[in-house]
Amino acid sequence: MKQKSINQKIRQKRLSKNTYQIFDTFQQEKHFFFLIAFLSVISVCITPYTRLCMWFGFILASYAAIANDSIQTLGTFIASNTRKTWWHLWLFIGSIFIVTMTYSWIVYDGDVTYQRLSAKGFSESPTSFNFLQLFSPIVLLLLTRLRIPVSTTFLLLNIFVSDMHTMGKVIWKSLGGYTIAFVGAFCLWYFFARWIKRIFQTSFNNRWTIIQWITSGMLWSIWLMQDASNIAVFLPRKLSLPAFISFTAIIFLGIGLLFYVKGDRLQHIVKEKSGITDVRAATLVDFVYIIMLLYFKYLNNIPISTTWIFIGLLGGRELGISMSKTKRKKKKKSIHKSLHTIKKDLKFAFIGLLISIVLAFLSNTHIQKFMLKQWQYFFS
Repeated sequence: MKQKSINQKIRQKRLSKNTYQIFDTFQQEKHFFFLIAFLSVISVCITPYTRLCMWFGFILASYAAIANDSIQTLGTFIASNTRKTWWHLWLFIGSIFIVTMTYSWIVYDGDVTYQRLSAKGFSESPTSFNFLQLFSPIVLLLLTRLRIPVSTTFLLLNIFVSDMHTMGKVIWKSLGGYTIAFVGAFCLWYFFARWIKRIFQTSFNNRWTIIQWITSGMLWSIWLMQDASNIAVFLPRKLSLPAFISFTAIIFLGIGLLFYVKGDRLQHIVKEKSGITDVRAATLVDFVYIIMLLYFKYLNNIPISTTWIFIGLLGGRELGISMSKTKRKKKKKSIHKSLHTIKKDLKFAFIGLLISIVLAFLSNTHIQKFMLKQWQYFFS
C-alpha cells in the first residue's frame, strides 16, 4: 500500500512537471504559436485559389525546408565560422544557390529540381490544394522551432505523390541510405580515428578554412540538386522566367534570414557532436557527405531523404569515434553517450516519418484510394 502511494506521488510529480514545461514553452513561444495560428487561418481561407496556394505553400516550404535541413548542409559551416560576418556567409551560399538553380532551369527546360520530380507519382503539377497540403510546411516550421529534425522529403513530397509504390520506393531508398551512411561512417572513423586525431592536433593552417568553404559550397550545391524538389513540389514543373526569378529571389532572402538567426533552433544538434566546430572536422564530415549524396543522386531519380543519410553519417561517426577509444572506462562512457544520441536522432526521424504518412493519408486522395483497395482485397 505504501509502495503504491509512493508510485502515485511520483506520477503526480511527473505530470505536474510536464504540465509546467508545456505551459512554460507556450509562454516563451507565444508569439510564434500565434504566427502558426495566423498562417493556419490563411491556409483555410485561400484553399479555393490554386495560384495563391502554390506560392503561399512554396514560401512556407522554402524557409521551413532549408531551416530544418540546415543542420546537414550549412550546420557545420555555420558552427565553424561563428566569427565571420553573417552576410558574408549569406552572399557566398546565396550565390551558389542562384548558380545551381539557374543551371538546372536552363539545362532541364524550366525544371529547377534536376529532374527529381520527373519520377512517376511526382511528374504532375498540383491542380488544386486542400488545407492539409498547405498545413504540412506549417507543421515543419513548428517541428523546426521545437528542435526536431525531420525528413522534409517525407513531410513535403508524400502529400503530393500520386503513386503509392513511388512513396514506398522513397521510404526504402532513404532507409537504405541511412544504413549505408551509418556503416560507412563507422568504418571510416573507427579504423582511422587515431590518424585523423593526430592530423587535427597539428597547428591550424588557414588553408583549411579555404578548403572548408569550397567543400561547404559543393555540399550545398549537391544538396540542392537532391532537395530543391521538396520546395518546388508546390509549383509548376516548368517555371517561366518571371516565376523562376520569383523562386530564386524568395529563397535567396530566406537563406539570408537563416544566416541572420545563426541557423535557427536546430543548430545545437550539430554543436553537440564530437569536435564538429573544428574547421578540419567539419570539412571531413562535409566531404564524406558529398560522396554519399553523389552516389544516391546518380543511382536513380527517385527522391531520397537527405536527413536520414545525414543522421546515419553522424551516428556512425559518433559510434566509430567512441569505439576507437583505448581507455576502457572512457570508452564505455563514450559508447553509452553515442548510443543515446543515435537513439534520440532516430526517434525524431521516425516521428517525422509517422507524421508525414498520417498527413499524406489524410490529404492525398491517391493514397486513400490505394489503401481502400488494399483493405478490400485483404477482407475479400
